[in-house]
Amino acid sequence: MAAYKRLAWRAVLGTTALAMFGFGAWFVSLPQAASGAGGPTITAQEADATIAALKPVKRPRRPVVAIIGLNEATETTDYLMPYGILKRADVADVFALSTRPGPVTLYPALTVVPDATIAEFDAIHAEGADYVIVPAMSRDDNPEVLGWIRSQAAKGAVIVAVCAGAKVLAESGLLDGKRATTHWFYLDKLRSENPTISYVPDRRIVVDRGVVTTTGISASMPLSLLMIEAIAGRTKAQSVAAQLGLTHWDARHASGAFALTRPFVLTSIGNRLAFWNQEQFGIELTPGIDEVSLALVADVWSRTYRSRALTHARTAGSIRTHNGLRVVPDRVAVSWPTYRTLPAIGYRPPAHALDEALAAIEARYGAPTADLVAMQLEYARP
Repeated sequence: MAAYKRLAWRAVLGTTALAMFGFGAWFVSLPQAASGAGGPTITAQEADATIAALKPVKRPRRPVVAIIGLNEATETTDYLMPYGILKRADVADVFALSTRPGPVTLYPALTVVPDATIAEFDAIHAEGADYVIVPAMSRDDNPEVLGWIRSQAAKGAVIVAVCAGAKVLAESGLLDGKRATTHWFYLDKLRSENPTISYVPDRRIVVDRGVVTTTGISASMPLSLLMIEAIAGRTKAQSVAAQLGLTHWDARHASGAFALTRPFVLTSIGNRLAFWNQEQFGIELTPGIDEVSLALVADVWSRTYRSRALTHARTAGSIRTHNGLRVVPDRVAVSWPTYRTLPAIGYRPPAHALDEALAAIEARYGAPTADLVAMQLEYARP
């Protein structure tokens, strides 16, 4: 028995040593820093072609936009940012949808009540939407999602994948033989599993024959502005961009600036291991809160691996945002500990709210954690 135990321990230690050796070799193979700055300029011809490809065909004056969400888990900013920006512009009829009745749990933060299910939407709009926006979801192969976006494409809708929503489009077959992009973290997997896709680097938005893909989470803001420009013109897009705190929204992107690096891995592991020092921060939900800023702030504070953002309201029941979406609070509480309360979001430019949140994360946890969050968003910090 003693010999057997010694043999078992040697096996465990040997396996652990091999695993550590494998991790060490993989870790050393990672770059110390991502490389890449700026990105190729967008010619006027390319910009015009993108706008032309995004123009609505079925309802040119006031198109219908459907944003689909999987009830179990859909990415927070992918789902809420296009909704809030397009609603703010008031150039389209925008619907936040779910696959089934009930709230949509967003990841990594927030829970919302959708406007309708996909079945209810189809009953109202049998001819289909003009645009269908597909966020990243917890499952890429949900049969209801895949069947519905295929049916919408067949009805002539432009199918728009935000971030890792491209993986859902790939599962549906809608990316076969097309030019595309996606979040940097999923790019290699997407390409290896779908060899007919032609990857386009250094572009955060790629349009090809009725299908749109984008780079990381933060790309949903310029994407929404490009859609507004395609629907209602440049002047309208400029007006909304000013409200968002943006000065430009073209497709230029420095793909080389985003990669898995040694600092990224070390910071994520170190923050996860600091389990004794995890924090919960409260965001008070008030009627009329801006859903875009809310999504960004809740998202970034829940991506540090040191903290999580929770919403609270003074009364039970959902709270309506500025554009009418209902958010379900995580807690019913009159107050939250002051030292763990995030600043009131109110109604201020979302781009400013994002930069302020990243600066606050850096002040609390250090620059590596702020960089970790920005890398996850595929966002170039100012």
